[in-house]
Amino acid sequence: MTRKTKIICTLGPATESEEMIGKLMVAGTNVFRLNMSHAKHEWAAEMVKRVRRQAQHFNAHIAVLFDLTGPSIRTGDLVEPITLADGDTVEFRKNGTEATVEKSTTVNYDGLMADVEVGNTLVVDNGALLMRIDVVEADRILCHVKTPGTMGSRRHINLPGVRLNLPALTEKDHKDLALAVECEADYIAGSFVRDAAHVRELRDAMIALEGDAQLVAKIEDQEAIRNIDAIISEADVIMIARGDLGTEVEFEELPLLQRRIVKRCHELGKRVIVATQLLESMITNPTPTRAEVTDVMNAAYEEADCLMLSGETSVGRYPERCVEALVRISSRMERSSGQGFGHAMLMREERQKVARAAVTLADSLPDACLVVLTRRGVLANHVAMLRPRTSGFYAITPKESVCRKLALTRGVRAIKLAFSSGIEETIQRVTAQLLKEELIRPGNPIVIVSDILSDHFGANSILLHHA
Repeated sequence: MTRKTKIICTLGPATESEEMIGKLMVAGTNVFRLNMSHAKHEWAAEMVKRVRRQAQHFNAHIAVLFDLTGPSIRTGDLVEPITLADGDTVEFRKNGTEATVEKSTTVNYDGLMADVEVGNTLVVDNGALLMRIDVVEADRILCHVKTPGTMGSRRHINLPGVRLNLPALTEKDHKDLALAVECEADYIAGSFVRDAAHVRELRDAMIALEGDAQLVAKIEDQEAIRNIDAIISEADVIMIARGDLGTEVEFEELPLLQRRIVKRCHELGKRVIVATQLLESMITNPTPTRAEVTDVMNAAYEEADCLMLSGETSVGRYPERCVEALVRISSRMERSSGQGFGHAMLMREERQKVARAAVTLADSLPDACLVVLTRRGVLANHVAMLRPRTSGFYAITPKESVCRKLALTRGVRAIKLAFSSGIEETIQRVTAQLLKEELIRPGNPIVIVSDILSDHFGANSILLHHA
């Protein structure tokens, strides 16, 4: 694998067939996302089975990400969409109450009326509709429409700058979490994470179900931005979910926030995903816009671990072409220089310092490859965060689950291989495997770093070996 930037594809009606899942793997997908906002449990469980079967067929370590709905505010079910003109009055009311104006819908959050004030901005459907709250009553609010459009059922509502007293996990989230654990999900994403306590609540709920997935915290509102350091420290992975975040902040601030979060993730040693509208036009068009190419290239330049496709692959006409476009753009950017945020990683642990020494050594030797021996993947992630320049970066682990949990870690290729009781035999096995797969040539230097204790190889050790 010469491409370092990893790719997440969202499954949906356009990509649910086992044949298409296999094609997306061949095209370059590393992780498949199941959006539980739209997925039924039977469908999600079947998708996991199809991904696992195709991964086994291609002998690939492909991960599955369950994306929980989170405590989102949505409009109610409508018989037909409501057409809104500039200046119209639209009502949002609690369930079980009667409409007082012609254009009215319910909301799924009864606490909305207590959280908002007259004058607040209300945004529907990721910015498609903008409104001003004019009246707040105990069981409803009335809004003045500022932009014309159509409002459908279960459309997402944002309230920029408003502190919402929503729970971290809804009843639906708990049910979806149980399914994710049952399906042995590799990653579970928490939506609308607002502080570190939300991440801990999700982790505690997962552990109570005996799950061991890695947790992705989705950054989607201003409160999360204010608590970003604590969230990064608590989560395993950060996702910059630019759809909702882009409605919460002024649009000219979004690129700056993206860069700030990516940089901070590098400094604190956590993986980061850039998501939403990377190739939005390719839902209907066979090629990306030039602006989209630049956007993707910028994320690759910032050396994000992973790029995520949503509607492009779930409902789009050209899912394979979308993956191929991400591969082409990110691969081209990687042949140039990156932003280099990894150099600013804060060295707080001994393992991180050992990782830096190993990366420095590997990058200084011509034709060298970098090998991490790991049982849990922790050291491999530390090494990856330093963004080694070598294209030969391999994590060797005896566990398939660890291989999959490295699927969205930038630059590393996981190889499943049993460790022997002696380090010499383990190194021989690793070398033989790399030669067999033609990943190295005889005589190439191999920098081996490990945090595995053995009789001859101490914890946090580096060894230079030649193939």
